[in-house]
Amino acid sequence: MGRIRVLVADDQPMVLEGLHSVLEPEFEIVGEAQDGQALLAAAERTRPDVIVTDIAMPLLNGIEAARQIKKTDPNVKIVFLTMHADMVYATEALKCGGSAFVLKSSGGDELLTAIHEVLNGRKFVTPAMAARVLQALASRGSKRKKGLERLTKRQTEVLRLTAEGKTLNQVAETLHISRSTAKSHKHRLMEELQVHTTAGLTQYAIEHELVEH
Repeated sequence: MGRIRVLVADDQPMVLEGLHSVLEPEFEIVGEAQDGQALLAAAERTRPDVIVTDIAMPLLNGIEAARQIKKTDPNVKIVFLTMHADMVYATEALKCGGSAFVLKSSGGDELLTAIHEVLNGRKFVTPAMAARVLQALASRGSKRKKGLERLTKRQTEVLRLTAEGKTLNQVAETLHISRSTAKSHKHRLMEELQVHTTAGLTQYAIEHELVEH
């Protein structure tokens, strides 16, 4: 049996370089990607055993990319490697088909452990968050979509597309509106939700399950 084939994805070249140094002694790296769309293409092309991916990436976030990849390749193991010690991201990463959630601050040894765990059919969450993640997964379902009722249909569409990693130009093209109109909708929904960054909008949309499962 050949070496386990791993695909890596992160928008930071230095992180990709670090992943090569950590993983190559043990695994075969079959490709890399620096945005979510490139990850989809690379996964289709290389058919890896394991994908190690960041969550926050251009064009398409890692969670949405994972959802789409799992539809066409349900056997691939997906390990999320992120700097965000965030419960919403962690629970959503596991719900979308991910097998592991590892913090970048944890070090290479923990990433290797996570890969071995998922290859053996188990889930892995960075120990500092494991108990809270399990509790959060157990209590999901009672959360209501507070605040969403205040948004217009178009604002909700802009929020969903933004959470999927779309740029303003792509949002405008998808909704058949001008870029300035898309920007205006995004500004108003940020004011309505009291969220001040695109990352914050993405987190809000994930938490309130606006992105397709």
